[in-house]
Amino acid sequence: MYGIILAGGSGSRLWPLSRELYPKQLLSLTGEKSLLQATFDRLKMCMPCNNIVSITNTKHLANVRMQLKDLCENPVILSEPISKNTAPAAAISVKYLIQNTKSDDIILVVPSDHLIKDIDKFLNAIKEGEILAKEGYVVTFGVKPSYCETGFGYIKTGQKIDTGFTVKQFVEKPDLQTAEKYIQDNTVFWNSGIFMFKASVLFDELKKHDHLIFDITQKIDMTDKKEIPFLEFEKMPNISLDYALMEKSDNLVMVKLNSDWKDVGSWNAIYDVSVKDKDGNVFVGHVLDKDSKDSLVYSSSKLVATIGLEDAVIVETEDAILACKKDKTQDVKLIYETLKQQNDNTHLVHKTVYRPWGFYTVIAHGNGFLSKIIHVNPKQKLSVQSHNHRSEHWVVLSGTAKVVLGAKEMLLNSGHSVDIPVKAIHSLQNPFDEPVEVIEVQLGDLLIEEDIIRYEDMYGRV
Repeated sequence: MYGIILAGGSGSRLWPLSRELYPKQLLSLTGEKSLLQATFDRLKMCMPCNNIVSITNTKHLANVRMQLKDLCENPVILSEPISKNTAPAAAISVKYLIQNTKSDDIILVVPSDHLIKDIDKFLNAIKEGEILAKEGYVVTFGVKPSYCETGFGYIKTGQKIDTGFTVKQFVEKPDLQTAEKYIQDNTVFWNSGIFMFKASVLFDELKKHDHLIFDITQKIDMTDKKEIPFLEFEKMPNISLDYALMEKSDNLVMVKLNSDWKDVGSWNAIYDVSVKDKDGNVFVGHVLDKDSKDSLVYSSSKLVATIGLEDAVIVETEDAILACKKDKTQDVKLIYETLKQQNDNTHLVHKTVYRPWGFYTVIAHGNGFLSKIIHVNPKQKLSVQSHNHRSEHWVVLSGTAKVVLGAKEMLLNSGHSVDIPVKAIHSLQNPFDEPVEVIEVQLGDLLIEEDIIRYEDMYGRV
């Protein structure tokens, strides 16, 4: 068996914790590992780790690689040059597997943002699905609804067939009245977004129901390639696997997923899966509360004091605060989209940004200047690079930094500083066993992360 992890989503409903450049699948929301890492660990129980293909957007590639390298020596990661939803992502990943494995084995496709703790029941469902996939069906996995949810798709099932059921209809995100009816219907299930099929079966179905994706995928050569060509992939429609195929196929069956599956796609969902106190509250971080009930309060950096809240959600990050009723958390996506339309970077990135070598935190940003604290982990180094629009001044706060500046190399201890002129080739490195922290002050007319020309990079970003 082979696996495909769809890891390119934006997680807009979990703003302000989830951002475009650091989406929810990279966050540790419910445990020590991120949702992506937990997903990878689950698939490793079904197949060798080198049989797992993760597909993500180019802008997330470095962070995805950083998280997965701790779980697999050489994780297979495909990078999309542009986001085109789950149908093109699944199709191009299957094409990669066909061309590089020369096989037509069973493929399991999973999102990267699900929470599943009952692994045994998950594995049992996968085994049941495998039986049907080998018979040539497209298999989907359904979860019995436990409450009214308008943010999920639903599956209406028919007669029993082997280890599953025939599928009568897909219903995408119904209104509240319809969802209330579905919860009383034993033949209706939540669509988990997990699918299984033979590679050849997927392309047979795409040829019938979405000829554009089929034709474009056939033209793309993924032999020994992990970067998807932009010129062809750009022509793909922006469409989910549900809409492109599952709503149209007459070769679809469903297997019950009887585990504790959760799609942690909203703050209300995070509340549901979290441990609550005697008053039904979930408090994370530095929170001081009096007389609140059934509420979620999340603090990432500051003290958050709350009094008399009920059925509320408060989320604090370094640069944004969200406050809403619990039953309105699906609408957080509207705030995210508004910020995006207004070109407000609060939708895009946190003040603290994680990189393969460590992280940095922006501490001040004004007209012509930007300052940040850079934290370089032991044995890590930033790429050898230059900038066309800015100079930089570094002051070492702690540790010993190795600085490459043109042909010179120097070691700087705490309190030492160095100037990096515009267009100078340079690198900040930490070859030692203790972390390095540096204050960086940028000066220039264009202070953006895109103003980086890389010459060497240990993380494959050249």
